Amino acid sequence: DGVGRVFDEQRTFRIDHYLGKETVQNLLVLRFANMLVEPLWSRASIDHVQITVAEEIGVEGRADYYDRSGALRDMVQNHLLQLLCLVALESPNSMDADAIRTEKLKVLSALRRIGPADVAGKTVRGQYKAGLVNGGKAPSYVEEVGKPSRTETFVAVKAEVDNWRWAGVPFYLRTGKRMGGRRSEIVVQFKDTPVHIFGAEAGAPNRLVLRLQPDEGVRLWLNMKEPGPGGLRIKTAPLDLSFAEEFGVRYPDAYERLLMDIVRGNLSLFMRRDEVDAAWRWADALLAAWEDAGGDPHPYAAGSNGPTQSALMMDRDGRSWWDPE
Repeated sequence: DGVGRVFDEQRTFRIDHYLGKETVQNLLVLRFANMLVEPLWSRASIDHVQITVAEEIGVEGRADYYDRSGALRDMVQNHLLQLLCLVALESPNSMDADAIRTEKLKVLSALRRIGPADVAGKTVRGQYKAGLVNGGKAPSYVEEVGKPSRTETFVAVKAEVDNWRWAGVPFYLRTGKRMGGRRSEIVVQFKDTPVHIFGAEAGAPNRLVLRLQPDEGVRLWLNMKEPGPGGLRIKTAPLDLSFAEEFGVRYPDAYERLLMDIVRGNLSLFMRRDEVDAAWRWADALLAAWEDAGGDPHPYAAGSNGPTQSALMMDRDGRSWWDPE
C-alpha cells in the first residue's frame, strides 16, 4: 500500500529472480512457439506436474528473518507459485506485460484453497535435524537459530488448479533447506500408454524436465529400444538440451536480466500487485489451516530429500518424487 501511494503500478518492479532465469523464460517459448508441445499441454495428456526447489544451505545469516517467515512465505508464496503459473497459464494474446500477468492471475484465482480438513493429506511441513551435507556435518535448524522453534524449513504441497485445462492434474510443490542437493526443476509427467504391448515393465511414462539450476537445460525422457539382437529391451533415455553446451555463450544471470528490463521499462517478468495479493490469499489460507491443525513440523535429516511424510503423500496418489541421482 505504501509503495502504491507513491509509485504508479506501471513504475513498480517487484523482483523475483526466478522469473529472470533462462529456463523459466524458455518455458513460454517451448509452449507457445512449438506446435508439437501445446496440444499435449493439458489434462488429456499430462498426469501431474512436480516443481522442486531444493537447497543445500541452511539459514546462513538470515536466522532472525527466516524464523519469523518459514519456507512457505520465503519460497512457496512467490517462487514456486510463479513457476506453477507459467506452467499452467493459457496462451496470452501477445508478449505484452499485462497480457502475460493477466493470464498468471487467472491461474492464481483458480488455485484451490487448502483448508483445515485438507492439510494432513495435501501438505507436509518439515524441519531439518543434524545430518551430513556434501560429506560434512550440518547442524540442526534449532542449533542454527539458537532456540526451540516450530518454523518449517521444508514444505510439500499438493496444489490443484480448478479450470478446464487442469482439472484433475495435481501440481506437487516441494522446497526445503539442507536437502541432499541444490536443484530447481519442473517435471511434467505425461500419462502412461493405455496398453503395454511391450510388457508391463517396459519403460516408464514420458517426462519433460526443465532444470533451472544448477545447470540450466531441458530434457525429454522417452522410451527407446536398446541396440542389439536378442529381443526387444526398452530403455528410458533423455533427449538433452544443455544451454551451456548448445549455445556456448555467456548469458546474463537472473538479476542482471531483471535489472536490464527495469532500465528498459519492460514489466513482463515482474509481478503485478493483484498477482501478489492473490498469491498471498492462497498462502494465508494455508498458514491459517496449519495454525488450526497445530502440531510440530516433521523432522528430516540434513542431506536427505525431506521428511518421510512427503514421500508418503505422493505414494497415496500412486506417484513418487522425481529424485535422479
